[in-house]
Amino acid sequence: MFDKILIANRGEIALRVIRACREMGIASVAVHSTADADAMHVRMADESVCIGPPPSPDSYLSMPAIISACEITGAQAVHPGYGFLSENAHFAQMLEDHGLTFIGPRSEHIRIMGDKITAKETMKALGVPCVPGSEGGVDSVEDALRVAAEIGYPVIIKATAGGGGRGMKVAEGPEGLEVAFRTARTEAKAAFGNPDVYIEKYLQKPRHIEIQVFGDGKGRAVHLGERDCSLQRRHQKVLEEAPGPVITAEERARIGKICADACAEIQYAGAGTIEFLFEDGEFYFIEMNTRLQVEHPVTEAIFDVDLVRQQILVAAGYPMEFQQNELKIGGHAIEVRLNAEKLPNFTPSPGTITQYHAPGGLGVRIDSAIYDGYRIPPYYDSLIGKLIVHGRDRPEALARLSRALGELIIDGVDTTVPLFTALVEDPDIRAGNYSIHWLEKWLARQQSNS
Repeated sequence: MFDKILIANRGEIALRVIRACREMGIASVAVHSTADADAMHVRMADESVCIGPPPSPDSYLSMPAIISACEITGAQAVHPGYGFLSENAHFAQMLEDHGLTFIGPRSEHIRIMGDKITAKETMKALGVPCVPGSEGGVDSVEDALRVAAEIGYPVIIKATAGGGGRGMKVAEGPEGLEVAFRTARTEAKAAFGNPDVYIEKYLQKPRHIEIQVFGDGKGRAVHLGERDCSLQRRHQKVLEEAPGPVITAEERARIGKICADACAEIQYAGAGTIEFLFEDGEFYFIEMNTRLQVEHPVTEAIFDVDLVRQQILVAAGYPMEFQQNELKIGGHAIEVRLNAEKLPNFTPSPGTITQYHAPGGLGVRIDSAIYDGYRIPPYYDSLIGKLIVHGRDRPEALARLSRALGELIIDGVDTTVPLFTALVEDPDIRAGNYSIHWLEKWLARQQSNS
């Protein structure tokens, strides 16, 4: 087992990894920018190293700085968390070249799944169901028109290196395809340095369902059910729950086995998430995230597992601590993302927290690195915490979420708490009746009524 792990991240996910390390008796090293010198993850780690100024490229995305921090502190492994360098194949390879362990999958798997065309081709070959679309990238308007005519409108054009909703445009018919195609390529080039795009059938009212998988890197893999992440704004998730309100046990077993078998076939190591659109009983592969997800706590809650602990064990060469037949769902869990944002436009709201009180009680977990007097820097993602609730069933989880939101106090900055306070009372949410388009329409109605 490792003696010391460096966490190449910040905020609540860095704190999450530090806690797992402490329970396993492993020393932890925090890295931080000058803007995060007083951050909670820096205070909680056994050691800390300043790796640069506030801009991410000069600190949290600086591979030489992180590797130097490992050498200075004697850390043997790096946990990347999510975001930043967590899905950077070059970083994983660099660590290996320096005799360090990347707590995640092999660089080849990160590379394959990082390109959406290659990922789709790989998954299709492994028997994973995919959305109808182009066989590879589409280079011209003429090719785009041909593919769209074959699969039928509406279609969605996506950046091959995309993420976070950037480089994605919908065309309802041939008259709008050229503008959508050129806009998507321009956005993709600006956001990812890669203008390549592909085309898929645009489903009308799908849900976003993701399957949590875990492999030992030696040909054994399991699935830990699904999460429903359909409540999204501009392709960004805001609420996640597990199990999915509309997924049957038979559907879960079927798609779960397909995903686990695919990961076993390629000898995938560690945690991963295979994401699907789900409509009319059918699953359609979107992408695979080769890392821990922001929403992993809802899976931990219903299966009573520590996914970070399992990541560390597998990276160190130990076996997973469970087999598929031992994984049984217990209850229902919901997570809401607490962002420092001003409603209704969701504009970032950095500043100083003047008062903070975390909710508690049975079935309530809050993953956050904020505290009274903490100054939220303006340089990073606006996520400041996650509120997770667990109940015996979905109605109890919703009641617990409502109660916990009522207890939560974050003063001094604007947050998304009022959004969730309203959502938890909405009849569609209480009934589990929503798709990936529901929240955008709900927000539009709220603005028109105000």
